[in-house]
Amino acid sequence: MQNRSTLLPLIALILAIVYVSFFTDWFRKPAIQIFVQHRPIPQRVDPKRGLEEAPVFPISFAFDGKYELTTIKVTKTEDLKTEKFPTPVWHLVAATNSRPMKAIVYGVTPPGMHPPAEDALPQPLVAGVNYTMLVQAGSRSGTATFIPLKATLTR
Repeated sequence: MQNRSTLLPLIALILAIVYVSFFTDWFRKPAIQIFVQHRPIPQRVDPKRGLEEAPVFPISFAFDGKYELTTIKVTKTEDLKTEKFPTPVWHLVAATNSRPMKAIVYGVTPPGMHPPAEDALPQPLVAGVNYTMLVQAGSRSGTATFIPLKATLTR
């Protein structure tokens, strides 16, 4: 009788530990939530430049909190699926400490960050192509996929 009274609470404790570790988020670090926002600003056409195809609307990324980002990387989703090390269209790393930020705009370098290669510039986004953004802030990370929208042109 003594063994049964100690065995039952022991089994209940083991089941509770298994449940908490596999079916809850108590021991996992929450992911950074990224909100993609298209900024529908009409783009002006310069007749001297001869733009035949409209550029894409500017895209901003908002986060669920303020983060000191250590890495920002945007790649084509197709390349991410097929290649082991895809070439990013935009890649930034933190110099030492980046300022805590709640939002960024594609192509605009946030304070405290720089491209890993000295002369690397963000590539222009192509309308209708699926992209994936990966951000890292210390041990926390987040991803978001987005498709740029073709901008309307005005003269």
